[in-house]
Amino acid sequence: MITYLVAFLVALMVAMVLTLVVRNRALAWGLLDQANSSRKIHVQPIPRLGGIGIVGGFFAPLCALFLVDSGVGNHFQSQTALVWGLFGGGLGVAALGLYDDLRGAGAKLKFAVQLVLALGLYALGFRIDHIANPFGPELPLGVLGLPFTVMWVVGVINALNLIDGLDGLAGGVAFFGVGTNFILALSRGDVVLCLMMAALAGAILGFLVFNFNPASIFMGDTGSMFLGFVLAAVSIKTSAKSGTAVAMLVPVMALGLPIMDTLLAMIRRTLVGRPMFSADKEHIHHRLMSRLVLSHRSAVLVMYGLCALFTLTALGLHWANRAQSAMLLMGMGVVVAVLMRKLGYLDLRRASGVSEVRRRNIRLRSLVRDVTDAVRSATGVKDLWAAVRPLADALEASRLELRLERQQGHHRDGLTFETQRPAGSALPLEVFLDVKGGDQKLGRFLMAWSDGRAEINRDEELALELVADALGDRAAKLLAQAEADPQRVIALRR
Repeated sequence: MITYLVAFLVALMVAMVLTLVVRNRALAWGLLDQANSSRKIHVQPIPRLGGIGIVGGFFAPLCALFLVDSGVGNHFQSQTALVWGLFGGGLGVAALGLYDDLRGAGAKLKFAVQLVLALGLYALGFRIDHIANPFGPELPLGVLGLPFTVMWVVGVINALNLIDGLDGLAGGVAFFGVGTNFILALSRGDVVLCLMMAALAGAILGFLVFNFNPASIFMGDTGSMFLGFVLAAVSIKTSAKSGTAVAMLVPVMALGLPIMDTLLAMIRRTLVGRPMFSADKEHIHHRLMSRLVLSHRSAVLVMYGLCALFTLTALGLHWANRAQSAMLLMGMGVVVAVLMRKLGYLDLRRASGVSEVRRRNIRLRSLVRDVTDAVRSATGVKDLWAAVRPLADALEASRLELRLERQQGHHRDGLTFETQRPAGSALPLEVFLDVKGGDQKLGRFLMAWSDGRAEINRDEELALELVADALGDRAAKLLAQAEADPQRVIALRR
């Protein structure tokens, strides 16, 4: 136990120091998560690279084992597949997350890298070979073991990423998953897995010192995807070495909250015709705040309580017989059903409007696709305006404005396009989005409604964000062409 405690304390101290350094450097370099969307909970820019502290804290005590000539160190080094899987795969997914935090990575790139890493784990022996059945014999997967393993790894990575919506939430959820795996490994005397879980627990707590509400730094995708990857890989090992009839149900239950939240998000977005990877404010933690009127910190503490309940259920399943396992699962099912009803997920009164919302969102996605295609094919700033102008009629806006700017020496020249249409006489609701080319601000995109609405629909906001991103990319290229070829003039007047 002394060895585990040392690993925990070393990871804790390294994570705290690294997180503090990264936070200060991110503030100095402007690497911040901007509060520029209605789905953002924070109201001011916050550094977003805290995951570096978690990664560094996790690896620090484990790397030290390569330098120490001891029985634990030799045993650790002998676990070649485990070390390669978690070290190589962990660094790979952390690099993907860091790139996404700094530059932005599309869904296709993320899934491609996650798929490769999951296949790598399978090749190294991290495999789900059977599905547990508490009501009968386990079900062997055979050739289906590969897709199930890949789905588990990719699914858990994205589940931790999706639930990272409140201060301290993803770290706390991961900590309960780590605790479950540590207890299971300790019960079997698995020294290496215990060391890894002790190190990860220390790294998480070291980061949470700065991330618990009010947070001064976020873990970003670097941290959330790294935590998801390590938990997915270790869960496969703990379940594979378990002799219980509910082996694979234990890690599923231990990570029950993020898995449930992800499944609800997938169902919700499919029903309303929303892009699968779009963000919204309908996650469990959002509904705790809106439906039960909980504060930010109270919502996180309630989520911790739910995680503790899932953890106790998972540990109970590990040591229970078949009858006891069935009772635990039914009891947990009742808790989940009550929770979903309280949070409005089972509200049948909203079901009647789902089909209309779905049709509207499908039309909206088609409109955005046509507009962004026209923006990308624009050959001048007038073409950019012509591409976005139909949005005013389609979204029933009273005013639409596009302003593009360019720095010329000590002057900043600008060109503004604007259209207005009769659409109500109420106090206007205005939505501003920056038009950016990389980190450089090139102007702004504004849409206003005078029909009395108090807030913008999230689907419409998402559509405008996609249009603003396309405008920024195309405007940056047009301005770059103008600077490279002085004969090609793009006039911007003050």
